[in-house]
Order: sequence, then C-alpha cells, then structure tokens
Amino acid sequence: MANLFTMKPDEKYRLTLFLLLAASSVMSIAVLAARAFTSESYRYLFLVWNLILAWIPFLMAWVAYVSTRLPKILMLLLTSGSAILWLLFLPNAPYILTDFQHLAHPDALVPVWYDVIMLIWFGWNGLLLGIISLYFMQEIVVRMLGTIAGWIFVTLVTAMSSLGMYIGRFLRWNSWDVVGNPLPLASDILDRIIHPFSHPRTLTFTILFTIFFLFLYVTLYVFGHLMNASQEHSIKRSS
Repeated sequence: MANLFTMKPDEKYRLTLFLLLAASSVMSIAVLAARAFTSESYRYLFLVWNLILAWIPFLMAWVAYVSTRLPKILMLLLTSGSAILWLLFLPNAPYILTDFQHLAHPDALVPVWYDVIMLIWFGWNGLLLGIISLYFMQEIVVRMLGTIAGWIFVTLVTAMSSLGMYIGRFLRWNSWDVVGNPLPLASDILDRIIHPFSHPRTLTFTILFTIFFLFLYVTLYVFGHLMNASQEHSIKRSS
C-alpha cells in the first residue's frame, strides 16, 4: 500500500486506467451474464471471447511501453516481440463494433434496447483498448523517430487494422491464422490490396472505418493534451 503513495503521477494514472478498463470489462460481462440468466439464452457468449482478444493488444502495448525503460538489448527484444503481437491482434479490439450486426435478428425473449446497451458496452471497451494501445505504441515511435513518424504510424496502423477487421468479420480469418494458414490468408489480403476496386465492399469498409477511428483517436488525443495544457497553465498561475 505504501508503494501506491510513492508512485509517480504518470504511474498512478496508468494504474488507474488499467483498473478502470478492467472494471468496465467486468461490468459488461455482468450485463451479459444477467441476460443469459434471465432469458436462458447464450447467444451472445461469444462477446466474452471477443473481449478477451481485445485485451491482448492492450497488454502487448503496455509491455512494449514499459519495456522502453529496460536495458537496451532486453528493451529491443521485448518491444519488438510485443509490437508484432500487438499489430496482429489489434483488429480484435475495435472488431467488437461489428457485432452490432447481430441486432438484425433480435431475440424475442430480450428487449432490443437491452442488447443495444450490452453491445455498446462491449464495443466501447474494445474501442478504448484499441485506442489506448495505439497511443502507447505511438509514444514509442515518437521517442524513436519523431512526431511526424508517429502520426504516419498511426494512420498506417489504423488502415491495416480496418482491413484486418473486414478480413476477420467477412472472410472469417483469425489473428493466429498468420501462423496456422499463412499462405491462403496472405493470398486473400494481397488480392484486396493489389486489386482494391475488384473488392468494393472491402475498400469501402476499410476507408470508412479508418476515417471513423482516426477521427475518434485524434479527438481523444487532442482532448487529453488540452487537459494537460490547462493543468500546466493553472499550476503556472498559482506559482
């Protein structure tokens, strides 16, 4: 308990952030459990698995971010390994938003509004896990290569993740198929990259979600820096 009071402000914020995300995830699972218990329908249990997958890129980004304080060789090993896993699993975080399509077939035993709230909760968790993990990785790139490289990185990764979401939702590939079925997966991806106009749905989905995610990410990024600037201004005025 004493260590909590000796932590630096940024460390306290990171710990609080982790606890809030964990609590929010537990609450969303509780909402799903209440639905399953009252309706005796286990239709949406897959959301728990999707949420677990959404946590993987967050944890990998966390490891990469913390590893930058370690000795150089160990830092390079942990950061590069975590970054690869983060990139592979990142599409799983915002992927939960695509589960809204299940509302097209409502359950007669459960009000639609309840399922909407439940899906919003899971989707919100997935979005936050993805956004925060991207922020951690952007900070690493900025430290190594500068601000411009950091924003190029964010844009490219967002586009790649949007394509990954499409591949996961509509082509039914999983992140681990990179190891299990690399050639068929690579064939599907390359075909859509080389011949984008032959796959209009893929192109449209990727562009729209990339723009949506970038707007959301940049808005939260700017808001966070605005709060920091306001806090620093208040400190200067009071000193």
